[in-house]
Formats: sequence, structure tokens, C-alpha cells
Amino acid sequence: MKDKRILVDLNNSRRDFIRNSAVLLAGMAFTRKAGHWDTGFSKSEMKVSRYRIGVADLMIYKRQKIGAFELTKRIGAEGVEVDMGGLGDRPTFNSKLADPAVCKAFLDEAEKYGLEICSVAMTGFYAQSFAERPTWQRMIGDCLDTAKRLKVKTTFLPLGITCDLRKYPKLRPAIVTRLKVAGQMAVATGTVIGIETSLDAAGERRLLEEIGSPGIKSYFNFANPVDHQLDICNELKILGKDNICQIHGTNSDGVHLSQDPEVNMPKIKQTLDQMGWSGWLVLQRSRDQKDPKNVLYNFGANSKYMESIFK
Repeated sequence: MKDKRILVDLNNSRRDFIRNSAVLLAGMAFTRKAGHWDTGFSKSEMKVSRYRIGVADLMIYKRQKIGAFELTKRIGAEGVEVDMGGLGDRPTFNSKLADPAVCKAFLDEAEKYGLEICSVAMTGFYAQSFAERPTWQRMIGDCLDTAKRLKVKTTFLPLGITCDLRKYPKLRPAIVTRLKVAGQMAVATGTVIGIETSLDAAGERRLLEEIGSPGIKSYFNFANPVDHQLDICNELKILGKDNICQIHGTNSDGVHLSQDPEVNMPKIKQTLDQMGWSGWLVLQRSRDQKDPKNVLYNFGANSKYMESIFK
């Protein structure tokens, strides 16, 4: 992927203006401290919204790059999903984040821009087989260790093209066995592994029941039900709030979310409200097919639209 043209600067976004104005009107005294504005309140004292909007560093062409935080701030989102790096034929991820010093630098940069690291993603498994790789436990362990260093409670594990349970149902026993162990590993570290599968909601719920671990939940992706001509809201209801740890809140590339007839975002928000779900919605795609590499244009527009719906 290439990190090239950026045409739109959303630094002075409407959201930032409103937030800053509200803070001033409330009488909060800001002081310059450690390179960022300090409200005088700790994070635990600040009110956290029920819904948070994040972006995937991989998809803004900043995979494991510290510049993801500055760019995310310009986009207008609140958090970053940090990727573990590529796999290829390696025994584990090609990750800079195995170094605690690098993790600390990421945390410091997130704090500098008033952002959070919302999750750690193992997107290498989109192309690699979780069911067949011999060193899978090391890979999971490395991800969970990274999540701990980054103070993150959610990780993302896609069962990608080589583990598509619709096409390769014979892999199900191996996947279930491995996810049972992975779930135990996650529980031991106070972490949840969110899986993405090609199954419909009923099938994914049965899979979660078969795994039977509180450490394994669904990382829901709006694009999956759309790809299979299923209703997103019905699928969310079938899965249930307790089975969904996080959401990739975009569709396949083509048009922005605000122009996508297949994603009725107000209805989705109403459904999530009724379910009582709360958490992070992470932007992956829904890029304008006419200009897909323009990061600020695409992610800025989608972040602004999600903000208008969920805030």
C-alpha cells in the first residue's frame, strides 16, 4: 500500500472547534504541558462517550508507524487500531512493537494527541491460515503481550480467505480447538480476541458457543452481511450485544458511508442503542473508488459522518 496524496486538511474540523469551545465555556483552564493541552483532569475523570470512532493504522497507510496518531487527529477520529505487522512465512509477526520502548513511544504519542489505542489487529491472518500455521500460539501470545504493553483490552483476529468456514467447513474442528486455547490465553491476560468470520450471525453465534470462551467474541464487520445480502441490523440483533466486542463500521470500497445505500447508519445506531451495546467503531474502508488513496478525504469524511450519527 502507498501513503501518497492528501488533498483535504481537516485539522481545524468542526468537531474540534465545538469541543474546544465547549471546554472554554465550561470554564476549564488549559495549560500547555508535555506538548499537548492539559485540561487538569485525568482520563478516568473525563466523560467517555458511549460510542467511540477509531481508524485502522493499516488502512491509513501508517501500519506500525508513529505518524498514525498525528494523522488520526487530523482525520478527526478518537483512536487507532494498531496492526501487528505482516506474517508471510515468518514464525511470528514482523512487529516493531515487540520492543517495550516502541510501545511506550506509541502510548506517549497517543497521549500527546489526546487519542487512544483501541485495539491491536492481527491482519496478517487475512491471508495466512490460522488453522494450519504451526507457530500460531506464538503469534497469539506475541499479540496479547503487545496488547498488554499498549494497555489494550481488545485484539482482532480475522479468519481470512484460507479459513473461510463457508468454503472450507472441514477446517472448523481445528479452528475451534485452537480458538479454545487462544481464548484461555486471552482470559489469562485480561484480553478479548475478536474474530471475524464469513458466517452469518446465527452461524457465528453457534461457533462462539462451541468455543465456549469469554476470551473469544465477535468483531463485527458491516461489510460481511452486505456481501451476503443480509440485513446489518438483524445480524447485530442475532449476535447480541454480549457477543460483540468491537465493530469495523465500514463497507467495501466504493462510496463514502454517507452516500452508501447499503449501510443505513441511523438505523444501525438505533439498533445498537436498543441492544444496549457500547464501544469502538473502527473505520477500515468505505473509500471513494474515484480517489481511494486520498486518506484525509476518505477517512475524514467518514469520521465526520460517523460523528454526526453516533455523538
